[in-house]
Amino acid sequence: MQTLRPITRLSGQSAIVRTQSSLLSRSHFHSTAAYAAAAASTGKPKVLLLDQIKLATTELGQLSNVANLVESTAKTRQELVEKFKSGGEYSDVVGIYRHFGGARSIKITGRFDKELVAQLPSSLRYIVHNGAGYDQLDIQALSQKGVQASNVPSAVDDATSDVALYLLLGALRRFPLAKAQMNQAKFNSAFPFLDARDPRGKTLGIVGAGGIGRAFAYKASHALGMKVIYHNRNQLSKDVESQAAKGGMEYVKSLDELLERSDVVSLHCPLTPATKGLIGREQLQAMKKHAILINTARGPIVKEEELAQALEEGIIAGAGLDVFQAEPKIHDRLFALRDSKVELLPHVGTLTLETQTEMEAVCLRNLMKGLETGKLGFTVPEQKHVEFH
Repeated sequence: MQTLRPITRLSGQSAIVRTQSSLLSRSHFHSTAAYAAAAASTGKPKVLLLDQIKLATTELGQLSNVANLVESTAKTRQELVEKFKSGGEYSDVVGIYRHFGGARSIKITGRFDKELVAQLPSSLRYIVHNGAGYDQLDIQALSQKGVQASNVPSAVDDATSDVALYLLLGALRRFPLAKAQMNQAKFNSAFPFLDARDPRGKTLGIVGAGGIGRAFAYKASHALGMKVIYHNRNQLSKDVESQAAKGGMEYVKSLDELLERSDVVSLHCPLTPATKGLIGREQLQAMKKHAILINTARGPIVKEEELAQALEEGIIAGAGLDVFQAEPKIHDRLFALRDSKVELLPHVGTLTLETQTEMEAVCLRNLMKGLETGKLGFTVPEQKHVEFH
């Protein structure tokens, strides 16, 4: 039976997703209540903030000029649903801002699944989701209800690909073992260097060539001298392929071929029903024995029990993981390998001051675009061809 070990939350993350009553700590605005009081008589559209805006204070001030901002006071999912009902406090909201992960809203609302979407008010037109992955939103249900949804794809590219680069080097060079030996004052005399590998000349296989995947390909090819191949739902244009990596990126039609050819396999695809459990024992057995698996996408894309077993049996050489199947918990057998074969991070891919600020700003700018024009500046890919009226 699978056992799980909790991960201690980073102090920096708690600072980012703070849930005190005030929205801004460094602004001349004191609270959402102040916004609401100032805008109540203006007829501005109402925007519900399920989480606080802590960093993008300039954009928040700009949004307050065109919208009546209301911070959610609901403490449970059912209380939120009640406020959405006709005559309720949030029955006339036009836009919603929410955050992913350990933020306040996900703890209260849970996923925006079909059940919750059905309870959203008819006035709602926009949901801006602060996160690259948006598996917490039922996009089909939102589309059917006429609600436009967006995530923050490009804002996270550099920070997340930097983390992937760190995990690649750590796993390939066996740094988890080196750090463990350093902590035991063994220095390098006991380091099994024959098991460590240089990245130069190795083949990097990218699964999902969106912004993060391409940013990682660029860094790995230019800085580390790696050859890049990729598997994607659709082949990229030749221009994009040539610009994404030194020497270009080679498209492979099947995941099986990518697994067989790659020295490092890095996952950058969204979590969907099609990608859930994408990497299991069968796929791991198709990889080279010295290969490394990197995951900075979503934990459930990998079957963790089967990955742990593959690492224990030497089917692949190592892994670098920033995301996990049951966050904030981690599979016990993977945790046990942290000093030997697995480089672990507690989902910090986007946790930098600059990236978190830009993620908030992207959401607010996109929402302002929707309020001003009737259409968000961009939506999630699944809504690309959906007609909204």
